[in-house]
Amino acid sequence: MDLYSSIVRFFQGGGHFMIPIAIVLVLGLAIAAERFIYLWNVGRRNRSLWSEITPYLQRGDFRAAVQLTSKSDSAIGQILNYGLARVASARRRDDIEKAMEESLMEVVPKIERRTHYLATFANLATLLGLLGTVFGLIHAFAAVATVNPAEKANLLSASISVAMNCTAFGLLTAVPLLFIHAWLQARTTALIDSLEMASVKFLNSITERRPDAPAAA
Repeated sequence: MDLYSSIVRFFQGGGHFMIPIAIVLVLGLAIAAERFIYLWNVGRRNRSLWSEITPYLQRGDFRAAVQLTSKSDSAIGQILNYGLARVASARRRDDIEKAMEESLMEVVPKIERRTHYLATFANLATLLGLLGTVFGLIHAFAAVATVNPAEKANLLSASISVAMNCTAFGLLTAVPLLFIHAWLQARTTALIDSLEMASVKFLNSITERRPDAPAAA
């Protein structure tokens, strides 16, 4: 109960700018949660499909591989499906690679979507905290201008202490959002790298298994 009361007093003491900072915090955490769940699901589905399709690729059974990728809603399934669709008609490895690169250009923006907002929200929270402190100090100096000189020091120190709450809350919001942004960015980069690596492995498997591979090379 004491902790809750302290939080309420801290929030009330920061002034009106505490509200937009709180909104930024809620939006940032919502985006972070959504991105975490999305990236986790994408990674899980990619690993599951790759483990299923690898034996077919090693045997050169592209028809069975197509049946798997066409039914999958995973990112790697979409990319491999583009490549497998060109296996029969393409005469060169480059044709299949270009088709997969086209699919990769569609998948990557979905993986990277909204993550960059977290860095923007972190900067916005910091600036809102500073802006709230500046307005609080302006109000504090205006208030002490008309009071008894003996009371100015106490009133000014109390007003400054209250105004600094806004900066503190802005920083408390910005630091976790920056940390989460860095982690999600690293997770996103690793996921994209895994898709590119799987594409290269698929192309190598196609080159090895196709009967016209030497001519195509």
